[in-house]
Amino acid sequence: MTAAVAEVEVEAAPAVRRRRLLLLVLGALSAIGPLSIDMYLPALPAIAAEMGTGQAQVQLTLTACLIGLSVGQVVAGPLSDVRGRRGPLLAGIAGYAVASLLCAFSPSVYGLVGFRLLQGIAGGAALVIVRAVVRDLYEGAAIARIFAVLMLVSGLAPVLAPIAGAQLLAHTSWRGVFVSLSVAGLLLLAAALPTVGETLPADRRERGGLGHTLVTFGRLLRHRSFMASSLAGGLGFGAMFAYISGSPFVLQDVYGASPQTFSLVFGLNAIGMTLVSQIGGRLTGRGTPPARLVFAGLSLSVAGALALAVVAFAHLSLAALVAALLVMLCGLGLALPSAGALALAGQPQQIAGSAAALAGVLQFVIGAIAAPLVGLGGQSSALPMALVLAGLTLGSLVVFASLHRVSDDVFAG
Repeated sequence: MTAAVAEVEVEAAPAVRRRRLLLLVLGALSAIGPLSIDMYLPALPAIAAEMGTGQAQVQLTLTACLIGLSVGQVVAGPLSDVRGRRGPLLAGIAGYAVASLLCAFSPSVYGLVGFRLLQGIAGGAALVIVRAVVRDLYEGAAIARIFAVLMLVSGLAPVLAPIAGAQLLAHTSWRGVFVSLSVAGLLLLAAALPTVGETLPADRRERGGLGHTLVTFGRLLRHRSFMASSLAGGLGFGAMFAYISGSPFVLQDVYGASPQTFSLVFGLNAIGMTLVSQIGGRLTGRGTPPARLVFAGLSLSVAGALALAVVAFAHLSLAALVAALLVMLCGLGLALPSAGALALAGQPQQIAGSAAALAGVLQFVIGAIAAPLVGLGGQSSALPMALVLAGLTLGSLVVFASLHRVSDDVFAG
């Protein structure tokens, strides 16, 4: 090695370390959504008991967060195209910390619903700008590689968040969970300030305005294959959030599981879903058409949801319930990533960001509607949750089978 080469490598080493630190911070920021949704799940029954309200009202706090995540992405994404990335990102993180603290001091369930909406909006802003920053810094295959790393973090967060929440509940109340989320937001802000610089120079910023964005959204809403994949993914996403909102009550109130047992079951299902999604990614890389994986995954989810209905109707054991849920969620783990790929693949590169935003909004809106439906049937049986899951997964399969055109599948080969 020559002295010149050695000098270049020494100079490059700090830049590599800074880039790795940036990716670590971006990965942590990408976990805001799962942490906000999953960390307080073991506390839902406790919130209902303390505030003297029902399951459906408490589940509105989940709906509010999902709506907020949708609104935050739609607003902050285009805003960051116009104003730059750093300012909106830091504002979103700071707002998240403040909203989380307000959640901790909510005097009523409806106050908690309002503060959860604000928390979701701020968290959604951080989520969408993280993806924009990655697009600014990387090109080609590197973008896919970095997104895969961020998706792995997002996949691990649902496993760890309920476990962390359950452990916190062993030492504090549900309010302490939101205090912890506020502290996490402050730590993320402290980490982002020195590491996340402005990645979108002024001369590269968008000047199309709101009207241009709305026109693009209108074109996408009329695109048959985009809507097939997006609606199928949205209904599947709704099933996942119906499970998320209903399972704490079913497992703890109906089956008598402790918060710690619930967190272990939730973690097992999240691990299964994440592993199957990775298998699906490998199959796609080896030439399997994504549409085939969507059909297979949704069919598996329908089978699991129907089995869950049988378990609930016949009052079978907790083990049978967990097995049926695992089958349904593994099916979603196979179907949802491929549905997302199909939704974006047929769109021109210049509107890929708008397509991703619209697909994400459809997912969160359907999830927000589905989440409280589970509580409308009462808390004495797992059957309401099972029927909602069966309806959503079956609807997802029917929508995809009806609207998707094989000729439009750019991966079909």
